[in-house]
Amino acid sequence: MASTTHSISDLAKEFDLTTRAIRFYEDMGLLQPKREGPGGRNRVYTARDRTRLKLTLRAKRLGLSLIEAKELIDMYDSPRDTVPQLKKFLVILAEHRAELDAQMTDLKTTLDEVRTHEKETRALLARHSKPVAKTAKTAK
Repeated sequence: MASTTHSISDLAKEFDLTTRAIRFYEDMGLLQPKREGPGGRNRVYTARDRTRLKLTLRAKRLGLSLIEAKELIDMYDSPRDTVPQLKKFLVILAEHRAELDAQMTDLKTTLDEVRTHEKETRALLARHSKPVAKTAKTAK
């Protein structure tokens, strides 16, 4: 059974990435393409690399660092016992959720401050927009 392989441009197109980004993921150890051609210049990515890239992008969308993504993805290359992977994933997700909750609290506080300033600014504008009472006309 022949395995499916992909070129760097295939993966870049499929995942809407630059080839430079894919090479960066390779440098980080997330992908390990085979090398073919003169001097090993052509990268050949396997279905495993494609899956690892997909998982890396999913981890990024969740806000995980590439180091955290690599730790999790590498665990799946170890023996089939998934309990350690799942426990580690829960720890990472809990830490990330706590960070997001803190950011949400900060954002809510900032939004409240913006609303207060908007209200105060509108009140000041309303005061300045009222016509000034005319003083008694001077005699001509």
